Amino acid sequence: MNAVTEGTFAALRGQLQEAAAALADGPDALEGILLGIVDDVDRAVREPLEIFPVCHHSPASALAMARRLREKQPKVVYLELCEDMAPILTELRNCRLPVAVQAFATEVDGFPAEWAPLSVVAPITEASAEYQALAYALDTPGVELVLVDRSCDHVFQWQEKPADPAEPAGPDAPAAQEEAALHGDAVGVEIGDLRPRFAELEEHLLRHGRVRHWSEWWHQYVELPLGDADHDTYRQVMLLIGSLFRRLAPGDPHRVRVDEDRERYMWTRMRAHLAETGTDPADALYVCGAFHAASRVEEFGVHGAGTFEITPPSATKWQYGLIPSSHAAIEAQFGLAAGSVSIAASEWAKNLRRTRVAPYRLAGQAGTRTSKKAAKAVPAAVPAPPLDASDKLTGFLRRPPVLDRLDEAELLGWSVEIVRAARRNGYLASTADAIAVFETSILLAGLRERAKPTPYDFQDAAVTCIEKDSVPGRRDVRRLVEIMLGGDRVVQVGYDALPPLAQDVHDRLAPLNLKLQQRGVQRALLDMASRPELEQCSDVLWMLRYLLPHGAARPIMGERRLGERPIQESWDLALGTHQRALIELGYEGVSIEQVLEQRLRRTAYGPQATTATVLQAVEDATLYLRSGRLADELGRRALEVLATERSVDGAPEVLRRVRGLLAYYRTSEPALPAWIESFVTTGYAHYCTLLPTAFADDDASVRQVAAMLGFLFSMEGLALSLGCDRNQLELAVAQSHPEDPAKTALLWAARSQLGRLTRADLRARCAELLGNPLVVPAYPRYLSGFLHALEPVPGLADFVVEAVSHAFAQLPDPVLLPWLPTLITTLRGSGADLAPLLIREASRVFPGRLADLDAWTPPWRAEPASADPRPARDRASAPCGPALLAAHPATCDAVADLLGCTGTWQSAEPAPAGAALLARHPDTAEALEALLATP
Repeated sequence: MNAVTEGTFAALRGQLQEAAAALADGPDALEGILLGIVDDVDRAVREPLEIFPVCHHSPASALAMARRLREKQPKVVYLELCEDMAPILTELRNCRLPVAVQAFATEVDGFPAEWAPLSVVAPITEASAEYQALAYALDTPGVELVLVDRSCDHVFQWQEKPADPAEPAGPDAPAAQEEAALHGDAVGVEIGDLRPRFAELEEHLLRHGRVRHWSEWWHQYVELPLGDADHDTYRQVMLLIGSLFRRLAPGDPHRVRVDEDRERYMWTRMRAHLAETGTDPADALYVCGAFHAASRVEEFGVHGAGTFEITPPSATKWQYGLIPSSHAAIEAQFGLAAGSVSIAASEWAKNLRRTRVAPYRLAGQAGTRTSKKAAKAVPAAVPAPPLDASDKLTGFLRRPPVLDRLDEAELLGWSVEIVRAARRNGYLASTADAIAVFETSILLAGLRERAKPTPYDFQDAAVTCIEKDSVPGRRDVRRLVEIMLGGDRVVQVGYDALPPLAQDVHDRLAPLNLKLQQRGVQRALLDMASRPELEQCSDVLWMLRYLLPHGAARPIMGERRLGERPIQESWDLALGTHQRALIELGYEGVSIEQVLEQRLRRTAYGPQATTATVLQAVEDATLYLRSGRLADELGRRALEVLATERSVDGAPEVLRRVRGLLAYYRTSEPALPAWIESFVTTGYAHYCTLLPTAFADDDASVRQVAAMLGFLFSMEGLALSLGCDRNQLELAVAQSHPEDPAKTALLWAARSQLGRLTRADLRARCAELLGNPLVVPAYPRYLSGFLHALEPVPGLADFVVEAVSHAFAQLPDPVLLPWLPTLITTLRGSGADLAPLLIREASRVFPGRLADLDAWTPPWRAEPASADPRPARDRASAPCGPALLAAHPATCDAVADLLGCTGTWQSAEPAPAGAALLARHPDTAEALEALLATP
C-alpha cells in the first residue's frame, strides 16, 4: 500500500484501532475486521472504473444516482442485472411503474423437471437507482447500457434448489400476501441486497436503534442522513455498510460461492466489453449493490485477474416480458416490512421537492411527466469533477442529526389526513385524535432518541390513538397509513408491451366493450341470439377460464357441454387483476388455442396420466377447441394408457366420460371414431379380466367395482357388435367370490342381470339375511351394494325399495333404531349420486297422501294380476299354441312378412301366410302363450 493510500483514511484507521483495543481483550480481536472494512472502502474508491454502490429501492440511492449522472454524463453504464433481460427493457416506456422484468421457461432442459416452470423477476420502481440508470442510458443518445450480471439460466445453474418466496414480514403480512401473487413463486433478482445476514447483528442494530424491523432502521439511520450527502460521502458510506455486512455474514459455503461468482462474472464481462470497444474506464459507470461493490475477489477491478470461466447456458428456452408489480409484491418477495416501499416512494417525492433534483424518466413513460423547469435545469455535458478520495466517513459518522423544521408541517398534514381517512373507513375519529396523533408521534420519536418523527413513528401513533380496540371496516389504521403515504401502487403493463397472445386476447374480446386492462371485476353479458359475433368471445372466455387462475374469467350464467351451443352467457372478468397470468401464457405460445393444445398434450402424455385424465383431455379438446384431429390423437393415447393400467381406481370417471363421449358422437357424427370403438372393445376385455380380482381386493371399493360392471353392461351391445365374446363376462362373474357384504350384493345383482338369478332368488336371499340375527347388523352394507348396483343394473331400483321396506317392516325397534344411523350414513356416504334414482322409485311405489297409507298394499304383496281377465275355466278352454295363432292370423302374417317368410295355412279354411312360420317354429308360439298366461 502506497503512502497516499495510507494517509487517505489514517484518522479513521487510528480511531478504529483504539475502538478495537477498548472493546476486546486485545487490539488483534477486532482489528482485522474493522481495518479490513476500511481497506475495502479504499480499494473501491480508487478503482479507475467508477463504482456506484446502491441499495434496492432506496430513494437516497436514486437521488444520488440522478445527481451523479448529470455530473458525469457517462458514455457506458454497466448495470447489475441479468444480461439476457436487456432486449425487453425498452418496453418499459409502455408501462406504468412499478413493473417487473420477467424471464420465464415452461419446459426445462438441463434442470430437474420438478423445478419447472422457471421464473426470474427483477422489480423496478421509480424510486430506485436502477431505473434512473436505465432511463438515462435508454434516452440519452450515444450512451450504451450493458447488463453484466449472470444470465437467468446461470441463476438456476448456481442454485441448489429453487428459492422459496420470502414470507412477508410485519404486522400487515396478510395484506402483503394478497398482492404477493403478482410475482408468484419466481426467484427475485435485485440490485443492492443490503441486509445483515448475521442474525445477531441485525437484532443488535434493531434493539439499540429502538426500531421494530430492518426497514425502519435503514430509513432512520441511513436513508435520511444520506439524502443530503454529497456524492463522495454517499459512496464511502455505502461501501462501508456493504463491507461491514459482508465481513460479518455467516460462512455459508454455497452462499459465499454464489456471491463471489457473481462478482467474478460481472468484472469478467466488463473487462471484456472495455477491451472490445476500447472504452476509457473514466467514461463508464458501474452500478451495483453495495454488498458486491466492496468485493475481495481476484477478478475485482479493471486490472484484475482474468481466470474466471463462464459456463455455457443450458438448452432451456427462455421467454422475456414485463409483468405488473406492486409495492406489496416487492415487500413480500424480498422480505421487507409491509409499507416500506410505499414509504420509500413518499420519501423519494419529498426529496425531489426539497432538493429540486431533476430525475430521469423514460420518454413516453405512462404515469410520469417531465417538468419543463426540470428539463431546462439539465446541465450541459461537461467533464465530471474528479472523485475526491479524501476521508469523508469520519465527518459523516460524527455529524449529529439536524431537525428539519419543514417536517413539523408535514407531520401536521399527515395527522389531519389520517383522521379524514379513518372517518371514511368507519372510525369515530375527531380533531382531538389528529392532535393526539401529532403529539404522540413527537413523543415516540423522543423516546426512541430520534431528532424528528419518522413515518414509522407516525404509523405507531396513529394506531395507538385511533384504532383503539376494534376495526370497524375492512382496513385497519396501519393499512390506512400505508395508503396515505403512497399506497400499494398496483399498475399495469401497457398494451404495446404485452406479448402477442395477450394482445390477441384483448383484440378478440373487443366486441364486449370493456376496459379489460382495468383492475377489478367487470360484468360481461353475451347474447349470442341477437349478436352471433359474440360466440367467438364466448369461445375465448371458456378457454381463458381453463387456462387462467380462478377468478380471472368466471361464468355467472351459462355452461358449456358436449353437443350444446350457447345462447346467452354472463361473465365476471378480472383480466386486469390477473394480467401477470395472462402475460405468462404468452411465453407458452402465440395464441390461446396453441397453449391449450400444448397443455392438453402435456396432461395426456405426462408420467402421471391415467385413463380418466386422458379422456378428460379428449373431452376438453372437443369442448373448447372443437378439434377432431386432437381428440382422435388423445383418444388413441387413452387407449394406450388403459391397456397398461392394472388398477380400477379411475373406473367411475372412465365410465362417466366414455358415456358422455359416446352420446356426443352418436348424435353429432355420422359414425363413431375408430379410437372409441377400439376403446370399448379393449375396455370390455380389460375390465372382464380385472373383475374377479377387484371383487376380492379390499383396496377396490364397491363404487369402483360397480363402475366396472356399469361399463361392461352398458357397453355390452356395442362391444358384442364389434366382435367381443359375452362368455368372457359370464366367466368373470362366475369366478368372482367376494367376502365384503356390499360386493356380495353387487355380485348378486350382476348375476341377476346375466339371468343367473331370478327376482325370487334375490328376495329369498334378502329374507334369509333379515332372519339371521348375526347378519342383521351388516344388512346396511348389503343395501349399499344393492344401491351401487343401480349403476350397472338400473332396473333393480324397485327391488332396492322393496329390500329397504322389508327391513323397516320386519325388524323390531330395539334392532332397527341402533341400526338406522348406520344405514343412513352408509347410503349417504357411498351412494349419494345414486340416491335420487332410489327416491324417484320410492315416490312411484308409495302413496302420495298420508290418508292413503292405511289402505295401501305394497306391490310385492299384492295378488299377481292375470294377463287375461276371464275366469280360469274360461282361460283353460282358450286356444293355445297353434290354435292361438289360428285364432289371430293377422299377427302371425305380419311377423312372417317382416321376416320375409312365405307359405300357406294348413287347414280346411283358407290358410294365412303365417302357417309356414308356425310350423317351422312351434316353440315360439308355446313360449308366447306361456308368457301371456303367466302373472
